[in-house]
Parts: sequence; structure tokens; C-alpha cells
Amino acid sequence: MDRSIYDAMAAQDSVHWWYVARRDVLHDLIARYIPLPTDARILEIGCGTGHNLAMLAKFGTVEGSELDPASRAMAIERFGPVIGDARLPELDGIADGRYDMVALLDVLEHVGDDVAALKGIARRLKPGGKILLTVPQYPFMWSGHDVANHHFRRYTKKTLEAAIAASGLRHEKLTSFNSLLFPLAAASRVAAKIRGREGSDDTLPPAPVNGLFRTIFGLERHLIGRIPLPPGISLAAILSPR
Repeated sequence: MDRSIYDAMAAQDSVHWWYVARRDVLHDLIARYIPLPTDARILEIGCGTGHNLAMLAKFGTVEGSELDPASRAMAIERFGPVIGDARLPELDGIADGRYDMVALLDVLEHVGDDVAALKGIARRLKPGGKILLTVPQYPFMWSGHDVANHHFRRYTKKTLEAAIAASGLRHEKLTSFNSLLFPLAAASRVAAKIRGREGSDDTLPPAPVNGLFRTIFGLERHLIGRIPLPPGISLAAILSPR
């Protein structure tokens, strides 16, 4: 990702509606559908500034991996010296069969060979282990945000299902999310393309708008996995080996 993206993440990940509400939604998805032992070992690959680690630590002992040195240093400062720099798909230095859950949260789209990445992660799971996966949805939503973040792709359900199947995994849950704000986001992306003014769109909005978006997105924590959500900005999946 561009350096500016990491800097924005560091400045906003505790307050921006997207980061805060997404953590709440994913917390409830884990609590509801991933049965973890009390001594669970959890790995987050591509943990960035470490903003998800405290949430994941509610479910077990957490380790992380992050390639960007400055972000990794911040994650270590926040969370402790359990952050490595293993690269997908090889994940050198990470033992096979070690983890009850591996979280890959908006990371797979950054990897050239997504199937190889999923295969590499699957090898690190204990028997019965799960992968928690999120990715951006819909190629028509491609914008300057994807360019600045060095994305290789945005997914549809079909293309994500194909990558999952090719990697020898199966999805126990696969759902859209960030759906309630999707019409607004889609309209904004289309309008920006028409005007030729596509940007990275990661600016912190004014406090009232930020609070409103956080509340709207956060409502999905009560819905995700329980009912089919309509089209959304992202996809979430719980994966396990076949």
C-alpha cells in the first residue's frame, strides 16, 4: 500500500467509522459462529497497525504478521512483541498446524496468487481450525482507493467461491456485509468515476457523519450470519479445510 494509507490507518483506526464498526461486526461473527477453545491460538496476517488485535485477543492468545516496518512497529508498541513479518503465500517461520483461527481481514486482495495464499494459511491451522476472511466486493466499485491500496482485485461471491474451492477449502459462512451503507457508497463511487475525480476516499468525515455511519454499519453485528444480507461493500467468510 502507499505510505499515505498506512499513515491514515495509524491516525484513524481507533475512531473512523469503518474500522470501529467492522471490529464490532467481526467480533460478533466470531462469537456466534467460530467455536474456539479457551486456550485458542489466533494469528492475524496483515495486521497493519494492530488495530484488530485487542478484539481478537478476547478469544485467545493472538499473534500477528505485517510486512510494512512502520506499521509493524506500531502494532508491537500497541500489543507486544508477537508481530512477525511473514509474507504470503510462503509464511516462512510460521509453523504448520499451530492455530485455531487465522484472520485475513482485507488482505487477500493484496496478494497476487490468492489460491496459493489460502493454501498456505490452511496448512497453519490445527485440526478443526477456521479462517476468518474479509475482502472488498464488486469489481464495478474499483476506484482510486483500490489503486492506492495496491489491490489486485475486488471479488464477487462467485470469484471468491472459486478461489476457496481451488485452495481445497470450503466456506461455512459466506455473506455480504457493510450492506446498509452500500447504496450510498456505490452511488458515490459511480459519481466520482463520471466526474473523473476518483480518490482513496479514506478521509475521516465530520464527527456527526462519522458517528452516524458507525451506528448504521454497527447495526449489522446483530444481523450477520443470521439472515442473508443484501449486496454490500465487503464479503466475509468463515472457511475450513474439506
